[in-house]
Amino acid sequence: MDRAHAEAVVALGSSLTYRHRARLGDLAREHRLLSVLLSDAGGLLSYMPNIKAIFGQCAGYVDKKPKGAKPSDLPVQEPTKIDLIVNLKIAKTLGITILRSILARADEVIE
Repeated sequence: MDRAHAEAVVALGSSLTYRHRARLGDLAREHRLLSVLLSDAGGLLSYMPNIKAIFGQCAGYVDKKPKGAKPSDLPVQEPTKIDLIVNLKIAKTLGITILRSILARADEVIE
C-alpha cells in the first residue's frame, strides 16, 4: 500500500481478512489510511452482515430438516440485515469529520 500511495483500504470479508483483521486495522491506523474493515479490527467504517441475524436465519433454516424438508429443495439463504458501523475514535485520529447523513444511517457509532 505504501508503494502504491494508497489513501484507503477496503478489506472484503474472507477467512484471510478475518484471520488478520487486527493486523489490517493496525496497519491502516499506522499509515493513516481510511479503512472499511470488520468493526472489531479498528477500521473507520464497517459495513457487513449482522451476525446475530444470520444465526437467527440459520436456526430457522436448520429447523426445516427435522420437519421433512429435503436439503436439495431448500433455497440458498442470503443475509437480510447489513450493519453500518462508524468508529469516531478512528475518524478523530485521522483528523476527518464523518458527515451527519452517514452518522444518521449508522446502526452503531463508536465514540
